[in-house]
Amino acid sequence: MTEVAINTSATNEPRRSLTPFAWMSIGAAVLTIGLKTGAYLLTGSVGLLSDAAESGVNLVAAIVALIALRVAARPPDEDHHFGHAKAEYFSAGIEAAMIFVASVVIIITSVERFLSPRALENIGIGLAISLVATGVNWFVGMRLLRAGRRYRSMTLVADGKHLLTDVWTSVGVVVGVGAVALTHWNRLDSIVAFAVGVNILVTGWRLLTGSVDGLMDHALSDADHARIIGVLDGLRTDEVTFHTLQTRESGHRRLVSFHVVVPGTWTVQRANAVVAAAEEAVRSALDHAEVNTQLEPVGTPHPSDSTGGRVRMDPDPHVPD
Repeated sequence: MTEVAINTSATNEPRRSLTPFAWMSIGAAVLTIGLKTGAYLLTGSVGLLSDAAESGVNLVAAIVALIALRVAARPPDEDHHFGHAKAEYFSAGIEAAMIFVASVVIIITSVERFLSPRALENIGIGLAISLVATGVNWFVGMRLLRAGRRYRSMTLVADGKHLLTDVWTSVGVVVGVGAVALTHWNRLDSIVAFAVGVNILVTGWRLLTGSVDGLMDHALSDADHARIIGVLDGLRTDEVTFHTLQTRESGHRRLVSFHVVVPGTWTVQRANAVVAAAEEAVRSALDHAEVNTQLEPVGTPHPSDSTGGRVRMDPDPHVPD
């Protein structure tokens, strides 16, 4: 039997447009910038100023996310045979860079205010306005995070995590500025702002490493591998085996590749039926999975599954280790 290579590229459901979520994030950023800037102008708190600066980063990140989602949604073309899904990783990387810039500005400002402290004004109304903005960020951040996980969008997950980080930052600022009002120790305001800057810096680093990891074609999770192997084990018989499982993520897509081994005396039609069943079973087990298979006759030499970037599977009984 001659070796036959079969390639498929199909997902088990079409992906809906995610740009409305990006527009929601843009609207939330514009609203919270206005609220937090107003709170800063009323109080003169550098802590509230740092909080407003982070919302400015949110706005830039949301605009970048909108562009990335539109690019990622484009279908494959002559120059991009596998689509444009990796555009989402660039979005997360740009957002991380913006966060780094904001954190440096906040830290420098906090140090200057620590050296030259000043009394705060209208603290009560300023904190109330900040809490309203915090509520907006919490609501939108949760929506983005859920949508990102549901539709496997790194852009929405990154944006959602950033907004939820902003929520905790805002809570810390409110507590810190409230403590200034109670203790009248004005330098506490700058200490809070410095802590905010460090926290934002850590968030940026996490987003950057996640973006780089995605661009490096990271394999699927151990749980996904176990799910795939479980599906293939259920299809394994005395005549049909599988090996050379390889996976990677590309934006929302899960890319899966493996070899299907059948007796060389089988007809192409019979072998293709086994391949089609295996591909459909894997796609049913993983959302947004695209499966690439290679059909082989029994006895074809191949590397061990434990080397060469392949996922460890049960030993192939037809080929000695």
